[in-house]
Amino acid sequence: MKHSLREVADAVEGRLIGEGHTEITGVSSLESASQNDLVFVDDEKHFAAALKSRAGAIIAGEFAASKNSGRPLLISDHPKLAFARAARMLGQQTPSNAGEQAGFHATAVVHPSVVPGSCVRVDAGAVIGENARLQDRTRIGAGTVIGNGVTIGRDSVIYPNVTIYPGTTLGERVIVHAGAVLGSDGFGYVRDPETGRYEKFPQVGRLLIEDDVEIGANATVDRGALDETRIRRGAKIDNLVHVGHNCDIGEDVVIAAQTGLSGSIVIEKGAVLGGQVGIGEHARIGEGVMLGGQGGVLPNKILRGKGLAFWGTPAQPLRQYLKQLAALARLAKKDAG
Repeated sequence: MKHSLREVADAVEGRLIGEGHTEITGVSSLESASQNDLVFVDDEKHFAAALKSRAGAIIAGEFAASKNSGRPLLISDHPKLAFARAARMLGQQTPSNAGEQAGFHATAVVHPSVVPGSCVRVDAGAVIGENARLQDRTRIGAGTVIGNGVTIGRDSVIYPNVTIYPGTTLGERVIVHAGAVLGSDGFGYVRDPETGRYEKFPQVGRLLIEDDVEIGANATVDRGALDETRIRRGAKIDNLVHVGHNCDIGEDVVIAAQTGLSGSIVIEKGAVLGGQVGIGEHARIGEGVMLGGQGGVLPNKILRGKGLAFWGTPAQPLRQYLKQLAALARLAKKDAG
């Protein structure tokens, strides 16, 4: 989509320096930028490279305001955030052009009870179950299966080959990448002490995903066993993450790839989990806690401390963990000597 630089500046609340009529059609890296692209720098040491690029305009921090750049600038306290918002603006669909792509592909299988909202698109080979609700401007990718009674909120995008089990609810502006499975049975069994055999514990709860959540490719999120699994507003879940039954993932939580969460875990608002983290059942990660890659949290453990980083297995405050590593290194050096 085409926008003037003035329109972009207004949208991202940036201060414009230079020509506001410059036409911007997209965003780019410094290396690949064209004359109609927008780039960003959030460090003064990269500003010279931005000026050498072909970009039509630059988003930069206050450090660039006093420089004689000869290039239109958008000054922001948070250049990377402003760039992300500009990218969303430049790439978004309007209701009119979304409508041009709306409709059900001839090979899609849609139950007659489904009454879609406006400008809904369902691609080839998708299957939409009984009483599913697809609200305005929802997009369903090829080969995706939407179970009975599923609700998907407005402006959501479901990429190809996603499976959403019956009864799952997705909020507005949810993005689900290819291959994800939402609402599957949790891993719950009861052992018969006499025979040693395992019998399945009921998995009859539901999965609720709130607004503005993004779920990565091949991630899996189980529904609740008897109650619900909930992914709260704004959470971001990377590729190949597993979320077990009855988990409660807080607002604006970020979970990196290959993390595995057992059942009944609470991750409070704003926590950040690095890649390959493993957390045992009934554990709680407090608000704003940062858990480093490959960190491990034992069952029923509670980690607290907003802004505090934890690392290792079992996870402990980073400073303590580094002291232990240093002590081990000294011991190893002494033994080697």
